Amino acid sequence: MRKRATSKDIWRDRSARAITTPSVSFEMKITATVIAFNEEKRIGAALASLDWADEIVVVDSGSADRTVEVASRFTDRVLHNPWPGYAAQKNHAAEAATHNWIFSLDADEVVTGSLAASIRELRKRGPEAAGYRMSRVAWYIDRWVRHGGWYPDWQVRLYDRRQARFEGDHVHESVRLPSRAGTLEGDIAHYTVDSLSDHHRRIDAYTTLAARDRAARGRRFSSLRAVCQPPVTFLQTYLLKQGFRDGAAGLAIAGFAAYYVFLREMKLRLAPRMPESQD
Repeated sequence: MRKRATSKDIWRDRSARAITTPSVSFEMKITATVIAFNEEKRIGAALASLDWADEIVVVDSGSADRTVEVASRFTDRVLHNPWPGYAAQKNHAAEAATHNWIFSLDADEVVTGSLAASIRELRKRGPEAAGYRMSRVAWYIDRWVRHGGWYPDWQVRLYDRRQARFEGDHVHESVRLPSRAGTLEGDIAHYTVDSLSDHHRRIDAYTTLAARDRAARGRRFSSLRAVCQPPVTFLQTYLLKQGFRDGAAGLAIAGFAAYYVFLREMKLRLAPRMPESQD
């Protein structure tokens, strides 16, 4: 019986063809992909900022709000896929795309005008790399944050799916490229935190995923790390990385960064009893 090809087999085959195919003049068509779960308030702005793309693919993992309805106003390619993890879901979206060049955007992000202009210029001259990185700036409650290690926060989001794909653990997924990424001017605007309560909720969710991933990789709880690393993280974020220049937002970010480390370590101690969840 012939073995059924997996998504990784398909990616390897595309990668081989991309490397061996001679370079020819072509029009650079781009599919923008967005994964979503209960993002009715934000996904509209994200999709509106992708009006330069040749195609938009949205993959929803079972939203209970109006996410699918809102997304359907911008594209007829709104797909459903049960949640497999961040990297796997983004690769699923890329596999569903019509075009080989993928621009991956999160539902709480927006492509700025300057970045859109850079992408249009790249399409005119043609790509010279397998993927391109761009800076990301975060909106924190009431201001843009440019210190504390939060900026420029380089992200590879535009890539040739025949040569690159997302990889990573439960929390920190990123695009793996076969060579050095090119750089595009302009930011992705990340509307990351609405309130201190929202930040706390996100940390609770992300530390659960991070602790579960560490446990799967054999990492063990350390009381010394739980005690010593949080204050070190605070000082690095607030002083060494100049988080104080962002005012009250910088202080809050430094405090939550320290809390993140502490909570992750404590959850690592309790990892065997943590249920599986999506957030």
